[in-house]
Amino acid sequence: MDYLGKARRVLEIEIFEIQRLRDRLDDNFARAVELIKETVETRGKVVVLGVGKSGHIGAKIAATLTSTGSPAVVLDSLNALHGDLGMVSDGDVVLALSTSGETEELLRILPAIARFQVKIIAMCGVRDSTLAQNAHVFLDANVEQEACPLNLAPTSSTTAMLALGDAIAMVLLEARGFQKEDFARFHPAGMIGRSLLLRVHQIMRPRAALALVAPDTPITSVLKTMTGLRAGAAVVADAEGQLLGIFTHGDFVRHFQNDPRVGERLVADLMTLNPVTIHQDKLAVEVLNLLERHRIDDLVVVDDRGAPVGIVDSQDLTKLKLL
Repeated sequence: MDYLGKARRVLEIEIFEIQRLRDRLDDNFARAVELIKETVETRGKVVVLGVGKSGHIGAKIAATLTSTGSPAVVLDSLNALHGDLGMVSDGDVVLALSTSGETEELLRILPAIARFQVKIIAMCGVRDSTLAQNAHVFLDANVEQEACPLNLAPTSSTTAMLALGDAIAMVLLEARGFQKEDFARFHPAGMIGRSLLLRVHQIMRPRAALALVAPDTPITSVLKTMTGLRAGAAVVADAEGQLLGIFTHGDFVRHFQNDPRVGERLVADLMTLNPVTIHQDKLAVEVLNLLERHRIDDLVVVDDRGAPVGIVDSQDLTKLKLL
């Protein structure tokens, strides 16, 4: 059996259906985003409904919405009529998912939901279905073919719903001005939280571990200072503590190849002027951006006066699990 060929066929079908979905987007999508935006801004929430595979996709959409600042809950269609409707409040918006739009368990609770002052967004594949006809906004998630060779197992249809849900969440994120700092508040653990919540002064090597030298220091003495502190770079400052430059171990190696007596020279002659710096109160994620953009391994940390107070060594970021 040609496993790879069959796998490619599945992906090709799903890609085709996603492209169809993209081409069918219309004003209803914009209306759905606006409806959710207005709901969230008035402290309402998104109540997500779905049964079976659509329910699983709905749970993921709810999680994505919540993690990006738009509160969403999943209402179990089976338990809704036995008390769980209590999670629905006036002013909420209901996002109901059903490929056919005729899912019995879902339709059964529509009359009960209608008693609340809520708006319903139907994400389904049949425009004239019962669900679509009873919704305020219809999002067309129709597919021509499931990726299942029997055309039975929900595959293309659930992929289309998932992609449509992602589109809603990401457009909503931009519309509400959701920023990295907001994202970090909801993801305090793991690499995301560490890189977005930590400040530079929390990850830098402090001044006590900083190889700080005067401009008239011989290179041999600079290397001794760096070795003693296990530093890959020395920061050069004047008598008032103002930053002048930086000298790295890589700089020494390059100069030594051309001048074996480089150790006798002064660091002021070989240092890199105006090195890349970052303020101690900046977010740690900016360190990653600067190191990558300038292709450097050491970043000088400065205070409000521009004086060096620490250094960030790229090797430390791995230990801190920021890389």
